[in-house]
Amino acid sequence: MRINVLLKRSLPLTFLLLSACNTFAPKQDFLAQTHDDLAQVSTWTTLENTGEVSYLNDLFNSPQLETLLQHAFADNPSLQQTLITLDIRRAQLQQTAAAQRPQINASFNGSKQKESDNSYSSTVSISWQADLWGKLDDKTSAARLDIAEQEMLLQSARDSLAADIMTSWLHLISQQRSIKIQQNRVDCLQQNELFILQRYRNGLGLLEDLDSARTTLASAQANLTAQQEEFQQQNRDLTMLIGQISTMDVSIPEQLPEVNLTVSGLPKQTLARRPDLKAAYIAIQSSHAHSKVAYKELLPSLSLEAMLEDIASSPRDALLISPIWSLLGQLTAPLYQGGELRAAAEISELETALSYQHYRDQLLTAVNEVENAIGQEKSLRNQQRYIATALSSAQNNLVQYQQNYRTGLVDILDLLAVQQQTYDLESQLNINQYTLLANRITLALALGLEVSQ
Repeated sequence: MRINVLLKRSLPLTFLLLSACNTFAPKQDFLAQTHDDLAQVSTWTTLENTGEVSYLNDLFNSPQLETLLQHAFADNPSLQQTLITLDIRRAQLQQTAAAQRPQINASFNGSKQKESDNSYSSTVSISWQADLWGKLDDKTSAARLDIAEQEMLLQSARDSLAADIMTSWLHLISQQRSIKIQQNRVDCLQQNELFILQRYRNGLGLLEDLDSARTTLASAQANLTAQQEEFQQQNRDLTMLIGQISTMDVSIPEQLPEVNLTVSGLPKQTLARRPDLKAAYIAIQSSHAHSKVAYKELLPSLSLEAMLEDIASSPRDALLISPIWSLLGQLTAPLYQGGELRAAAEISELETALSYQHYRDQLLTAVNEVENAIGQEKSLRNQQRYIATALSSAQNNLVQYQQNYRTGLVDILDLLAVQQQTYDLESQLNINQYTLLANRITLALALGLEVSQ
């Protein structure tokens, strides 16, 4: 009866606050703006001579690389931090959802006063907050969206980690090939030195030729030493990415693998697959839900509490044998708090706007990454064709110069220059092939290809 009277007296205040809530409601639909932004993305042309893959790790057919990825997913500290953060979000959802359920508390007290009997009391209370305006439901929805955002961030972290490991693995193969090319260069220069030394002893060469050959050889040996150390550093970097403390013994293939990738001509569907963009979009939804909660804090709240209480002179008699029950309903409404609640609502709306700008930043980055990777693909293909043509000509030219030097038609400096050019082109072609394959990994990541579970 008391509750009904209280509610009737509070109805005018409730309607007044509802009208105020409508006035304070969020003013911009940022979620609709994200669709408008995505619709502005231009269509990309499909690349030629590429194959289709479904997952990021389908770019390579390497069981060894797959093993490295699985070790990294289990041991990489940064990825584990992201996973733990997801577990925290799930626990926070349980906290938030608990507010929608009744709360049950029990207590038992005993007291003794001088020249009086012992007194014992027991109490069981059940309290529940009525979700009149859906505020608690909005809080739970926001918590679920926070979990969904963190799940997308976890997927994005997994994909980025996989791309880094794949690129590092490719780099090791390329460096191993560079070392082999440099070793061939050193072997060739050592043979030149022996040949020039023999000619000099036979009186057919000059001391200057021998000095030039030794200078070039020493420089090549220094570069070989530097490349070998760089290879070891890259191996240590890969070990760190995987999350291992001690350096792993990674078996490296001799040749770079093929990496095939198809670029879809549907940019909206393609970009919509990116987990970082999904996370940014969900962050807007979450901020919007938190904003709704902040506005509903301006409305009255209703809480109900039922209590059973018993007081007796013995512990047994105090165990609710003949309890007294009471029912309390409380309707409270914020009237004046110095503008705190209104400021909190405005802050929450600004945070939603901030989430939208973060989404736009992610979208611009995504478009730029895809367009740059597509441009690189075309450029690197053309470069590879030109370098291969130049290398073929240089190799033919080197054979002619070696024959002409033996017959005395050219001097040692000309021969060394042609040899240097040939090995430089071999090294350049190797770097170009690595860069092309690494760029395809970047492109696949930019297009939103995920690591298969």
